[in-house]
Parts: sequence; structure tokens; C-alpha cells
Amino acid sequence: AKGRLILLDEVDGINLREDHGAVEALNRMIKETHYPVVLTANDPWDQKIRSLRETCQLIELKRIGLRDGLPFIKKILDKENVRADEDAMRLLLEKNNGDLRSILNDLQILSSRGENITSKDVYWLSGRDRTENIFNVLRIVFNAKTVAYAKRALGVSDIEPDMLFQWIIENTPYQIVNPKELSTAMDALAIADLFYARTRRTQDWHLISYAYDLMTAGVAISKKTPVTGWVPMKFPQRIMAMSRSRGVRELRKNIGLKIGSKCHVSSRRAVQQYLPVLGLMFEKSPGEFARSAEWLGAKSELEEYFSVGQMGTIESKKKPTPRKPPTKSRGKIRAKASGSLE
Repeated sequence: AKGRLILLDEVDGINLREDHGAVEALNRMIKETHYPVVLTANDPWDQKIRSLRETCQLIELKRIGLRDGLPFIKKILDKENVRADEDAMRLLLEKNNGDLRSILNDLQILSSRGENITSKDVYWLSGRDRTENIFNVLRIVFNAKTVAYAKRALGVSDIEPDMLFQWIIENTPYQIVNPKELSTAMDALAIADLFYARTRRTQDWHLISYAYDLMTAGVAISKKTPVTGWVPMKFPQRIMAMSRSRGVRELRKNIGLKIGSKCHVSSRRAVQQYLPVLGLMFEKSPGEFARSAEWLGAKSELEEYFSVGQMGTIESKKKPTPRKPPTKSRGKIRAKASGSLE
């Protein structure tokens, strides 16, 4: 029995009608198995698991305090080669109220964002309820057997549907392994995205219900083949990238406002049309750039924006024109594709 353990999570969630005989089967397994059995429950005093409570030894898991919590977090981070200042670790304990499971969930998300965790990163999370809830919601979506149960995900979720959509679209390729089923699920998500876009464009919020149904029930009913083993949920890369580029986007927005105010154009037009020109001046004519930036009243912002390597994002460099292949080559390719070339 060494190295093996049977763990059953949240046994108080057993439905006596739908899971008829489950409690008796568990009691029988506990008595007959050679392996240690661990049962977890949110409410161990629930009457429907009374016989299990009498069979098992009851152990209360208490929330960890600051004295035990800080060394524990540091030990986890050292194993993952991630550094964090003490203020960030204290804040993590405080925000999660000493809940060990939630702390581990938060550490998983924070460590995926980089090798250094600061208090600012911890503030970026929205606390235990939000972090824990998203994993539960995703399990509902990917494990639902009926449309009604899949749609329940939105009802129990504390996060915005747009954010939930990003989580679902990120994790669908990992949770649905059958190619045909994955194709069906991604088609549902693509149509849901179209409804999101149409709702924002037309402001007809009746359409949003179609997006909600497709992103939950549409994905759930596509999955027929269960995933073998444990597959962890992944944080949306798009949100992570946007979080990392938030400072640059805010800087670009401020520059657009200053250019727009001085040149009497919208900030959007300033960013799209004027900023690329300033980028070329910064690269080719520093003196002219300095005079123009001074006149615009945005010299420090522009220098910061272009000095951090943003030239590629504004496409200030001319892209090379692709060379067309010779006509004779195209004829050979067509002939080969049709099978007439030997």
C-alpha cells in the first residue's frame, strides 16, 4: 500500500437520489481496501454522510496563520524558482484569509506570469472567491453532461462573462482531446465571439444570450471523450499579454491625447497616423524629433515609448514587397498539382 492513496473530494455533495447506494459503497470500500482513504467535506455534519462520519476519523483542517504561512509560501516558491518579497507573501495570506488551497491556486497563477512576485501582482488578483470560483466554473463547463448544467456555470460565476470566455477558449484544446469534438467546440466558440462582437457593435443586448449558450453548453455538448489523467487549467495567454503591455498601452493613449490636443485630431487618429511619423523621426532624424516632441509637449513620453522597442508595434518600418515567382514556375506547380507533370 506504500505510495498509494484514495482521495474522494467533497463527499457531502453526494445526491442520495441520483447517487443511490454511494454512501453504502464508500463504507464498504473503506472497510475492504488495503489503501488509506481520505474523504473531504465542506460540511462533515451533513446527515446524509452520517454513517461515513462514524466510520472515519474526523480531522479539522484549520486556516494557516502568518507564522506558518510565510515559511510555507517561501518553500513553495523556492521549489518553483520564483522570488517574492515579504510584503507580497503577507498580502497573499491576508487576501486568502489563510486558505491553503486558495493560496496554492493564486501561487500557480502568479508564478506563470514571471519569476518575480510583487505586491502589485497580488493586488492584480481579486481574492479567493474569484480565483477559486473560476476553476470550479471551468470544471462545470468541461464536465457537464446536460445543457442545463453547463449553462449553470454563468450563474455561479463571480467573474465577468468576457473574462470567462477567455478562460474557456484558452483551456478548450487541453480539456477536449478528440480532434472532431475539439473542432465542434471551437466552432461554437467562434460563433459566440461573433455574437459578442455584434452585441458590442449594435448595442442589442438580447444577442448576448446566444454567446453565453454557445460558450458554455456549446462547448459542453461537444465533449464526448473524457480526458485521461489530471489536466490543469491554464491562465489565458491573451489576458496575460494585455496585462504585461498595460503600461505601454496607457503610455500610447496619453501620447495620443497630447498629439490630438495639439494637432486638433482625435487621439485614435493621432496614434494611427502621427505616431508612426514620429517613430521614423526618432530613428532617422533625432534633432527634428526632439523639436517636434518639445512642441507637442510630450517629449519624455515619446522618448520612453520609442526607447523601449515599440518601433515594431507601430509598423514604422516599410515591409518588403514579396517577390512574385516566375510565370513558368506557377505553370509547373499547377501541372504538378493536377497530376499531368511526370
